[in-house]
Amino acid sequence: MLPWIQLDRATIPGDGGELRLKQRGSEFSIMLGSTELMNSRLSGSEEALATLCCERIAGRKNASILIGGLGMGFTLRAALGGLPDDARVTVAELVPAVVDWARGPMSGLHEGTLDDPRVDIRIGDVGALIRSQKTAYDAILLDVDNGPDGLTRASNDSLYNHSGLRAAKVALRANGVLAVWSSAPDSAFTRRLREVGFATDEVNVRANGKRGGARHVLWMATKR
Repeated sequence: MLPWIQLDRATIPGDGGELRLKQRGSEFSIMLGSTELMNSRLSGSEEALATLCCERIAGRKNASILIGGLGMGFTLRAALGGLPDDARVTVAELVPAVVDWARGPMSGLHEGTLDDPRVDIRIGDVGALIRSQKTAYDAILLDVDNGPDGLTRASNDSLYNHSGLRAAKVALRANGVLAVWSSAPDSAFTRRLREVGFATDEVNVRANGKRGGARHVLWMATKR
């Protein structure tokens, strides 16, 4: 078996912590400490996050989408595949090196999506961007942690608490969708979504789509 090779490392702004980009043959992995955040072999649930969300906003003209976290680009690529030419997709990525990796060693995974004219890459905190907007987005997709807690940085907890969910609701247009990816169920998060006033569905998906893999959870929460 081929050994893993570490290609680069990058400090997460704010709360510290370090991301490491590793490669083994054609396979890539992004690690936080001993936790694997992303692996290029497992894209099914990230793609489902975008696909299911786009289905819920289908038919809207000039749709505006915010994606929190670029990662390996699976969510962005699937969103672009499900959106018309008049849509606009903003991607907020906190770690500048992740964008560099997308244009460098992982460019083959991203398939030119960063250069799509519908895409605007913003370097910065997705939470701050959400809090600065009002009725700006038809959908907000969050895939910045392994679930609704601040794994990559403690301040990300503010995305998932009552205050953060209310901010997301304000930033969404009428019947807008907040879509959140998680590696595991979280009944407390489901309860918070409903307490804030979202109509909420939980969808169980497999990490590698129809080919199986671990079970992940997607929340599709619609602004009422």
